[in-house]
Formats: sequence, structure tokens, C-alpha cells
Amino acid sequence: MFRGASAINLDTKGRIAIPKRYRETLHAEFNSQLIITVDFDDPCLLLYPLEAWKKIEAKLLLLSDTRKTERSMKRMLLGYAHECELDTNGRLLLPPPLRQYANLDKRAMLVGQLNKFELWDEAQWQQQIELSHEMIQSEAFADSERLADFSL
Repeated sequence: MFRGASAINLDTKGRIAIPKRYRETLHAEFNSQLIITVDFDDPCLLLYPLEAWKKIEAKLLLLSDTRKTERSMKRMLLGYAHECELDTNGRLLLPPPLRQYANLDKRAMLVGQLNKFELWDEAQWQQQIELSHEMIQSEAFADSERLADFSL
């Protein structure tokens, strides 16, 4: 399970170094294999261990090729999907189209989301946190059935 937010840098070749606290799990449990794709709602990337990605692919396989919204979702997630493997230094090379999609240049945030990571441009991550904070404090949040019984 991946949790927490880590500030990371992209090097001049477009590589990121996965923080050490995640590397052992990625090596041991997932054989260092990841799939990187785009988030179709936000300007960030999604990094899935291969086994978690296979579950996403199974769901995508059930979507229609004739319904425009479903087909568009498949196009985005699968069209941008890129297989990669951590190198011996725990780095991943991000292909240019993925870096462009998420506006990644130098400073980024790697955010654990239990079964995957989100990778954000650092400034956009800060904006997203502010928006999330506003949303959580809104009445719409309180009206959500799925969140009605959520407490810490």
C-alpha cells in the first residue's frame, strides 16, 4: 500500500527517482514493473504496479467500443499507457508525451494512493490540495452518501 506525498525532481533525461521507502516493495512484490498512464480527470500521471494495472485492464476490457465516452476513456488510459521498470537506482524514465500531459518539468510530487501513485507538477499539486480542502469543507461533501459514515 502506497501512502504519503514526496517531493521529487526530474533529471535532465526525464527520469524520476522513486523514494527509497517504496523501492523494496516495488522490487519484492511487483518485480519493479510499473505502468504509467494519464489521469483523465486531472493533469497528473498514474503509476500502477503491473499487478494493479491488470485489474484496470480487466475493467477496461468490459467497456464498450461503440459508446463514445467509454471508448474515449479506453483511448486515453490505454493510449498513454507505458510499461516501465525501475532501474538499479530506483529510477523511472517518463516518456515525453506523458511529461507534457502532466506539465512535468523539474519539481514534482509523488503521491501514494494505496494501489497506485499520482505524479503531479509541484505547483499544480499545491493548487489541487487547496481545491480539495475547499471541497471537503463544502456542503456537497457532507451530502455524499458514501462519505456520510466516514470518520477518523
